[in-house]
Amino acid sequence: MTLNLCILTPNRIVWDSEVKEIILSTNSGQIGVLPNHAPIATAVDIGILRIRFNDQWVTMALMGGFARIGNNEITILVNDAEKSSDIEPQEAQQTLEIAEANLRKAESKRQTIEANLALRRARTRVEVINAI
Repeated sequence: MTLNLCILTPNRIVWDSEVKEIILSTNSGQIGVLPNHAPIATAVDIGILRIRFNDQWVTMALMGGFARIGNNEITILVNDAEKSSDIEPQEAQQTLEIAEANLRKAESKRQTIEANLALRRARTRVEVINAI
């Protein structure tokens, strides 16, 4: 038995195929989803999505959004998503270093909030490369 997984961003369809299982980062922690999962709608956190596809695990960086699970269908709407294989490790590390520097330089509350958000995104991109 499988799940139909569809991951959408405002600009593109990132994934649309059947999978065996996913592990999703939500605002209240990670959830595992197998076939016949109870229907839910949840907020998706900035974090790593793990997908079991053809008996292999694929990882993806998700940048926050919403997920709907029901009837063996999962629809994930996110601000952005990147497969680990599409992320250039050196660029991701450089972006992380810039985000850390921007957080140290932040002076106003708004700059601090924006820098923290950019840092979370950059960390997730680096972590997804090293996951699984």
